[in-house]
Amino acid sequence: SQHNYPGLTGEIRDYYTFFGVDIISHNCEILRLCIGKTPARSSGLFFRDGKKRIDYILVYKKSSPQVEKRCTFEKNLRAEGLMLEKEPSLTNNDIMFVKIHAPWDTLCKYAEQMNIRMPFRKKCYFTDRKSKTLCRQIKSWFPKNPMKLDKEALPDLEETDCYTAPFSRARMHHFTINNRETFFSNSTRSRIVHHVLQRTKYEDGKSKMGINRLLGNSTYEAAFPPHEGGYKSRHPIKTHGAQNHRHLLYERWARWGIWYKYQPLDLIRRYFGEKIGLYFAWLGWYTGMLIPAALVGVFVFLYGLFTMDSSQVSKEICEANTTIMCPMCEETCDPWTLSDSCVYAKVTHLFDNGGTVFFAIFMAIWATVFLEFWKRRRAELTYDWDLIDWEEEEEELRPQFEAKYSGVERVNPISGKPEPFQPFSDKLSRLMVSVSGIFFMISLVLTAVFAVVVFRLIVMEKFASFNWKFVKKNWQFATSGTGVCINFMIIMSLNVVYEKVAYLLTNLEHPRTESEWENSFALKMFLFQFVNLNSSTFYIAFFLGRFAGRPGKYNKLFNRWRLEECHPSGCLIDLCLQMGVIMFFKQIWNNFMELGYPLLQNWWSRRKMKKVGGGQNVDNKAKLPQWDKDWNLQPMNAHGLVDEYLEMVLQFGFTTIFVAAFPLAPLLALLNNIIEIRLDAYKFVTQWRRPMPARATDIGIWHGILEGIGVLAVITNAFVIAITSDYIPRFVYAFKYGPCVDKGNHHEDECLRGYVNSSLSVFDMGEMKNSSQSRYCRYRDYRAPPWSPVPYEFTLQFWHVLAARLAFIIVFEHLVFGIKSFIAYLIPDMPKDLCDRMRREKYLMQEMMYEAELEHLQKERKKNGRRYHHEWP
Repeated sequence: SQHNYPGLTGEIRDYYTFFGVDIISHNCEILRLCIGKTPARSSGLFFRDGKKRIDYILVYKKSSPQVEKRCTFEKNLRAEGLMLEKEPSLTNNDIMFVKIHAPWDTLCKYAEQMNIRMPFRKKCYFTDRKSKTLCRQIKSWFPKNPMKLDKEALPDLEETDCYTAPFSRARMHHFTINNRETFFSNSTRSRIVHHVLQRTKYEDGKSKMGINRLLGNSTYEAAFPPHEGGYKSRHPIKTHGAQNHRHLLYERWARWGIWYKYQPLDLIRRYFGEKIGLYFAWLGWYTGMLIPAALVGVFVFLYGLFTMDSSQVSKEICEANTTIMCPMCEETCDPWTLSDSCVYAKVTHLFDNGGTVFFAIFMAIWATVFLEFWKRRRAELTYDWDLIDWEEEEEELRPQFEAKYSGVERVNPISGKPEPFQPFSDKLSRLMVSVSGIFFMISLVLTAVFAVVVFRLIVMEKFASFNWKFVKKNWQFATSGTGVCINFMIIMSLNVVYEKVAYLLTNLEHPRTESEWENSFALKMFLFQFVNLNSSTFYIAFFLGRFAGRPGKYNKLFNRWRLEECHPSGCLIDLCLQMGVIMFFKQIWNNFMELGYPLLQNWWSRRKMKKVGGGQNVDNKAKLPQWDKDWNLQPMNAHGLVDEYLEMVLQFGFTTIFVAAFPLAPLLALLNNIIEIRLDAYKFVTQWRRPMPARATDIGIWHGILEGIGVLAVITNAFVIAITSDYIPRFVYAFKYGPCVDKGNHHEDECLRGYVNSSLSVFDMGEMKNSSQSRYCRYRDYRAPPWSPVPYEFTLQFWHVLAARLAFIIVFEHLVFGIKSFIAYLIPDMPKDLCDRMRREKYLMQEMMYEAELEHLQKERKKNGRRYHHEWP
């Protein structure tokens, strides 16, 4: 206790009390050694001797019946060179921890087998010192970038600037080994132990091996590398430094107060591995690229805001006090004046103005630039992180695949060993069932959209004949708003169903490896959620108001509900409202679920930790060893990074596909991503167990999906501008029918004078059923008046507008695709200076290996008293 050992720090006192060490019985020399230990050695990161580092943790229940498998597995692990030590849990009497340590010889053996690249010589740079000094002087004139991390506070960010080569025990003297304990980083040690765990047998048989199978049959409850201690400290990091890499990540990455800082990618990669490091690098790159897109979108929105009152179209609608519009329903609705929708017209101008076309072209080019420059950024990261020559190891088969096809074998063309094989006929039949399931779920989405359409038709009539004047006057907003809210609730409900269906269909296919399973699952989840999110948006963009008919001959659904028609100022505001509401609320919901669920789960775990099975109170969390703390954290979700990538890729689709209708989408995405980065960082550092540091060279299947979204965005934006917005009808009127046709170039508003009247047709209300009114009303369409020889037929202006829309789609798509292809051609996937550095490094590595080997042999000959020469022996 504190009274018995006042001279010891709290962590060391707890450590020795936990292991039952009687400190009083030790002499002063041992006591001095104990006090001199670092906090890491007394916080549950080492074996009982305080020397052997814990590289991996296995967790099992004492009540588990799989005792024989576990004993055989642990015996084989010791035979492979690993050291094991067991500890009971302080929070659950049924839980036992197996601590694993990899000795130096075992690390060297498997580092050579896995071709892990290790440093062997400092890099040499040949640069022009004069130009380098000049650049530094010019940079010193500018103020310090506040977004850059303070390297003095983060010394660990400076990676060892050394050349690397595949580790070899025969040439160990080539490598820079200053300290055997730190030569292999913690993440590398964990990766080596995980490699051994994946290939150690637990029973006799070809496929009876691997920790994944033991986790699947409940032999073990969990397997994870330990965190490097706590993430908080009583002392400030600036004065006392970081306790460990986890503490450093929390202070310089996961805290909300540093939201504007760059991410410490090298430290993220060192702690969590290259796969997670690449995800955060991509997320940070995407967020940074959103800044110019958000600025341009805000400028387009502000342009619409400043010109809202001066817009000729809005003026004509607001001043049309005598223009009578046809009733929205035939029985209970009354005619209404066009000026009643003045606010609706002004809001529409915010998003449907002259900057819409420019912004759509800009975003199509932006998507290409983003992807092309990400390829360059990825190339730089793979070079800096020694992934250029890395080849993914041959993956082991999934246990479910082996169990299903153990009776059919073939020789693996890579390893040359027999393995279970899935016949083509079986694979094709399962794939067809899976595809059928996908189409069925997509049809379910379309059914839900149809239900929302019916709901909109019903409430449209109710709001148009509402007794409350405010609702009756703004029935368009009321209809769109309630429809969007209902649609959002349906979307979020169906997302839960889709995840379970995607999981079921993926398992039905029986993918061969985990990466194949992950890619198949990711593709299904993307298809389901993309269709779920965007189907109603496509309806509003391309179908709303297109098939409504005309007064006296309206098209009706089930001969009961009249189809919706667009406002005289266009349908774009409905699309904008749909995107804004879904994007805003979905991001809030996702962020809440990402952080709220782990927080609640960990709170519940901490509550259970307070009472130990034997009645012992463990109120002070600091008394728990690190393995117990990590066990009570939440594991990383079973789908890995699929959910993280899926959220961002769907957001990318929202940001680009219909951006012509909602220029503020990049701004909302930017604000969300700034929060998302810190939220994910906080989750990885504080709420989740440390995932196995995996390697990867790219973001996988998601890059192809992003490229597909970029192509789709060009097509949809072309149709949105041509069909949904009123840009083309206004353009045709200004240059063909407006007052400026014979007067040369004039101001845009002057040329649009009379546009609203030109876009409205005339209907005789006396033709309606049960109507004795003989006055005329107006409706949105290009049709001949009732007194025409061919009443209600399409006018010539309608065909001009239709031809202009089709021509615009063709010109826009060819122009933007041409620009995208040209930009992609101009931007190489790898920077030229990086190619030169790689070639030079390869040359220097060969020279250095030759020199190092020659020097070693010369020392050996000199040591043995033999004559030696300066040439290769």
